[in-house]
Amino acid sequence: MKSCAALMLRVLVVLLGGLSGGCGGGDETHTDDGRLIVSYWEHWSGFEKEAMQAVVDDFNASQERLFVKMLDVSQLEQKIILATAGGRPPDVVGLWARNVASFAEKGALTPLGRYLDAEGITGDDYIPGVWAQCRFRGFTWALPSTPASIALHWNKRLFREAGLDPEVPPRSLAELDAMNEALTVVDVRRGGGTARVRYLDLTDGEKSDKQFDIVRLGFTPSEPGWWKQAHGYWFGAQLWDGDRKITANTPENVAAYAWYASFPEKFGVNNLKKFGASFGQNFASPQNPFLDERIAMVLQGVWMYNFIDQFSPQLEWAAAPFPSADPDALPNVTFLDSDVLCIPKGARNPDEAFEFIAFVQRQENIEKLNLGQRKFSPRSSYSADFIARHPHPYIGVFIDLAMSPNARTQPLMPVWVEYGNELRAAADRTFGGVVDAQEALDYVQQRMQWKFDRNHKRWDLTGEARLAEWASAGRDGVDDE
Repeated sequence: MKSCAALMLRVLVVLLGGLSGGCGGGDETHTDDGRLIVSYWEHWSGFEKEAMQAVVDDFNASQERLFVKMLDVSQLEQKIILATAGGRPPDVVGLWARNVASFAEKGALTPLGRYLDAEGITGDDYIPGVWAQCRFRGFTWALPSTPASIALHWNKRLFREAGLDPEVPPRSLAELDAMNEALTVVDVRRGGGTARVRYLDLTDGEKSDKQFDIVRLGFTPSEPGWWKQAHGYWFGAQLWDGDRKITANTPENVAAYAWYASFPEKFGVNNLKKFGASFGQNFASPQNPFLDERIAMVLQGVWMYNFIDQFSPQLEWAAAPFPSADPDALPNVTFLDSDVLCIPKGARNPDEAFEFIAFVQRQENIEKLNLGQRKFSPRSSYSADFIARHPHPYIGVFIDLAMSPNARTQPLMPVWVEYGNELRAAADRTFGGVVDAQEALDYVQQRMQWKFDRNHKRWDLTGEARLAEWASAGRDGVDDE
């Protein structure tokens, strides 16, 4: 046991030493001209990093006291926890909204209330769903950088070929399922040969035997499959009660997972796997199945335009709200997420870190960042020409979805990462025909409620002291927002 602990300690020291050598730790505290270095870790690379670097450069040019040094860091979630535990975190870190609750409860973040009060920043400045993801247990732990909503993208040319109106997307999931059949093309074995036909033209026997190869698919929720845990939102599901109860196996969520499982039931799980295996491993490439027109409809985020523009600029496409099971009761449903900026607990220069974060939040700077990443601003209002200058032809769709009363986010709970993984595993089990939706979600319900109860037992023992500790950092706007 002692040797194991010693080994773990050596690993921690090596990791932190490697991080601090280039990420703002160690002895590098000032530039050659005497400016204080504010270290900043981010998970972005490529053009997304370049967009933030432009804002960092503006900040560095705006004054002569501070110099923000940004570094893109792989495996950021693990490394920031290690760095914080070792007492050598950066001053600013760019995380995902999913990290806020768990990192805050682990004591890895600094509450921002006194800074917000001094700067005059409130929740009214932001899209409600984005702001909510920055808060946990009445404290604000982050400010948003680049939010994203998701929507249906469809191929107009393939719609026309299938006899569908290319300007009219499905309004309900029932319509989506019908359009899916009209858009799907298969190779079927007939009379010793192979015939290429639309799925609708298969005989009942051919459909039931599933003796065909998929050439083109109208839609499948398994591509890209990133929101398996969220499909219940389009059925009116909630994933928890907002307090202490997991609600994984409600009828609405079961209906969503049954819908998810209906695709392999219709097209054959092996056929879908074989078809999916042809996509390759790189999402950001010309072989992406939506970009090379092997899938006609896909549920994707505001960022999809970047890849269309880069790899398939000739594509005829459009975007609209993804349809819900009951479009009259549930219009404009979306999953809303955000990247966020935080100050790790133990940061060497927290005041200066927030000075930079506040600079990013100014309207002209946050809009510059999101124009660079082709996303939308997290703020509740926009400058007069933001939409006009934006290259994304459907950016208004994603803004409207983000501001919709039916914009849903991940549950603001410290066990969400585990919970989301369990939900995705349940979707895979139903998709593969291992269990039905009810059984899969009953398992998630039992397993995650136990973990959530255990989390609350710890909180009940330590929560009062933790709240006092957070409050001691200064008034943190503990309010009814």
